[in-house]
Amino acid sequence: MSGGPMTPVEVAAARAAAVQRRTLRVLVGAQVLSGAGLAAGITVGALLAAQMLGSEAYAGIPAALFTGGSAAAALVVGRVSQRAGRRSGLALGYGVGAVGAAAVVLAAVLDNVVLLFAAFAVYGAGTATNLQARYAGADLAAPAHRGRAVSTVLVSTTVGAVAGPNLVGVMGDVAAAWGIPPLAGPFLLGGAAYAAAGAVLWVLLRPDPLLLAREQADEDPAPPDDAPAAPEGARPAPRSPATARRTVVLAGTVMVLTQLVMVAIMTMTPVHMTHHGHAVATAGAVIAVHVAMMYLPSPLSGWLTDRFGPVRVAVAAAGTLLAAGLVAGLAPATSVLALAVGLGLLGLGWSLGLVSGTAMLTAAVPLAQRARTQGSVDLAVALAGAAGGLGSGFVVASSSYAMLALGGGLLGLAVLPAVAMSLRRSP
Repeated sequence: MSGGPMTPVEVAAARAAAVQRRTLRVLVGAQVLSGAGLAAGITVGALLAAQMLGSEAYAGIPAALFTGGSAAAALVVGRVSQRAGRRSGLALGYGVGAVGAAAVVLAAVLDNVVLLFAAFAVYGAGTATNLQARYAGADLAAPAHRGRAVSTVLVSTTVGAVAGPNLVGVMGDVAAAWGIPPLAGPFLLGGAAYAAAGAVLWVLLRPDPLLLAREQADEDPAPPDDAPAAPEGARPAPRSPATARRTVVLAGTVMVLTQLVMVAIMTMTPVHMTHHGHAVATAGAVIAVHVAMMYLPSPLSGWLTDRFGPVRVAVAAAGTLLAAGLVAGLAPATSVLALAVGLGLLGLGWSLGLVSGTAMLTAAVPLAQRARTQGSVDLAVALAGAAGGLGSGFVVASSSYAMLALGGGLLGLAVLPAVAMSLRRSP
């Protein structure tokens, strides 16, 4: 290695690498906090609604509302990030999520179902922001390490997301001591967690990774389509518009299907368990296993994506979702272990689908449109989750939890024809 001065390109690359390391550290800190907020709605949202409405048939409405709210938030966070950078977009999203959590608690105290449903929609902003943060991890990442950068952000959510469901009982006791319905207790934790995550990002996410990536792109414009292949570590030549569109559609399809299946089965699992005599804390432990498997294997998902390519990992996601549906659907209602295994596989399938889809999407879209396109795709992902949450309660009420789980596993296989169609059209 020569001891001479670095070239301007080398200086820029070194600066980007240093900022990327700092960006990942800040994002990890924020995601550890926000994970607790994410888990609150997953664990007790359906139970709180069933308690206030007096019917399990409508227990999927909260998941539908906060995933629907997250759809709108994903679009807004993406647009704000496009204009003002990731720091502004993510801090805004977490702040709105904190307000939603406070409103859920107020609705429970007042026993106001209308306010509860509105609050769940606002609370969904935190869920959308938690997922949008993964894109910030990829803005400055080298193409060969993009999957691992995304997975680093996702895996950091594990700490709060696993702790949250296991604190259901504790936060319920705290809420009861304050005269608040116990099932609203986790939202006290969720609101504080979202507010803290937003503050961390607003104060520390400097320089903004998306704005810096754009600045570097302006200084080092991409080569034309017919240029020779770039050396390893350099930015590759842009894809043709047709290829980019196909990749965006495939990435969106993978993430939409995995979200739909995951939310539908996950939403009704606590209701299914409590209906068969399990304690709320036991259901919370199963959801903790599920959430852990959503985020904890993220480094594996990222490594597989970088090593074997996102398309192969998307196919693996489809197979894992099928296995999850089979295990959860065929598990005896009395077997906590079998349900935990099924929900664990469900989380792993979601991780594989989300990381591979994110890597595909980030690689396909130029920086000038990246945040806006990512927000639009996450809008579709959140709407799919809303459909899964809303429909899951009616499916269980009209048939059974087993039919919901088995049907969801089969639906996950729809990723395969989407992949086949994309590959057939590729040059």
